[in-house]
Formats: sequence, structure tokens, C-alpha cells
Amino acid sequence: MPSRVPRPRRFLVCEPRYFDVRYAINPWMRDAAPVDHALARSQWDSLVRAYLDHGHAVEHADPVPGLPDMVFAANAAVVVGERVLGSNFHAPERRPESTAYDTWFKTAGFEVHRPESVCEGEGDLVPAGRFVLAGWGFRTSRAAHDEVQEFFGLPVVGLRLVDPYFYHLDTALFVLDDEDGGNIAYYPEAFSPGSREVLKRLYPRAVLADRDDAMAFGLNSVSDGRHVFVSPGATGLIGRLADHGYVPVPVDLSEFHKAGGGIKCCTQEIR
Repeated sequence: MPSRVPRPRRFLVCEPRYFDVRYAINPWMRDAAPVDHALARSQWDSLVRAYLDHGHAVEHADPVPGLPDMVFAANAAVVVGERVLGSNFHAPERRPESTAYDTWFKTAGFEVHRPESVCEGEGDLVPAGRFVLAGWGFRTSRAAHDEVQEFFGLPVVGLRLVDPYFYHLDTALFVLDDEDGGNIAYYPEAFSPGSREVLKRLYPRAVLADRDDAMAFGLNSVSDGRHVFVSPGATGLIGRLADHGYVPVPVDLSEFHKAGGGIKCCTQEIR
């Protein structure tokens, strides 16, 4: 069993002060579904504490009234080096979030580029060492993949999503580590047959999840190379991660599942 070494990370989050379910833009959302706001805040606080307890830096963007999904910071951008590719959301309800996050990054000294194509940040764009894994089929467009490649100068690997419950790439796949070519965990049936073959060739040692794991938001996880911050409901995946030498850190964000989000959705990584 290889020795897993954690790498300190820098995360951007946004507190769920205005989190709610006010519209339905994915299969998880039920318009006006009741949200336990105190529970949501407590769960989110537990995630931030878990990051800090494991040595990671956490920065905060201020929430904006009227933007209930701004808590899902991962959708705001992709950050590589000193460059930030912002978002151009598919749903009109979320488009104002882009301006709020662009302002945060610019104030922090980053170069920000707003894409012309529909592009939903780390929701569909996953930096994986020497390239970017890029989802399409429901939200981020294929045209955005070209913008990503031109902006960052990194090869882009397009992956077609086919199950509407896994409408973003980060609901079906996450990067475990970047060592020795890197490795990932993913749910194969979320992808088209051709995309499954691509993933098998790129990651023959990948940790595979079943549908129960995926529906429990087990793939909406964050790894530092050793510790995996993961939904406690993904029990099968948790066991497989441990078998591969990773240390699962269960964090319950079930209140956010009502809006189709989880741990990764709430976490923007500043690389």
C-alpha cells in the first residue's frame, strides 16, 4: 500500500447566510423545498473546521442577498496559478454570482477572464495534473473547453455526462492525488461509453463508485492527497478509499443535497 502524503490546500468558501431552495434547475431541487437554515449553517461550519483541523487555509467570500446558491463556491471559477477563469452560468438565476466572485478574485490580485461560452467553473472543470478534465452534456458547453485550453495552456479532456442526476462533473468524479500520474474516483455510469473508455485508459487504478455512493454525493468530495472529505452516506466508497490507503473524513452536508450540492460544490480550490 503506497504511503499517502497530504498537500496543504487553499480553499475559498462562502457562508450559507442566504442559502435556500427558491427555484429548480437540477433534478435534486424541488421549488420552495423547506430548508433547515440552522442545520445548514452548522453543517457548513463543520466542513470549514475539518479543513482547518487538517492544516488547510480557508478564505471567505461575502454572500450576497438574493443569491441562494452562492454558497456553492466551486461553480464560480477555475484557478490555476495566478489566473482565474470565471463562470458564465447556464441558469439565469445564478448569473449574478459571477460578478460577485470576479470582484473577490480581482481584489485578491488575480487576473480574471470571463468566458464567452456557458462555463460553470469547477463544477465541470477539474484540473488533474498535466491536463483538465472537462464535463459537458448538461451545463458547461463544448465551446468552453476550447476557451479553457487557450486560457490556461493545458490540454483539455472532454467527458460527456449522460445522467441528469450528475449534471456537473464534480458530482460524478473527483481527483484523489496528482502523484505518479495522479488518480481519481468516479461513477462510470454517469458517463457516455466513449468517455468511460477514456477514463479507463487514463486512470486504470481509479477508485470506482456505485450508484448508491454517487446518489449520496460521495463523488462530490475533496482530497488533499491523503485525507478525503466525503459524504458519510457513501459507505461503499468510504470503504474502498480506505482499502486504497486514503483516510476518509466524513462530513455531513445533507441539507445542501436539497439544492444538488455537497462538499466539493461548497469548496473552490485556489491553486
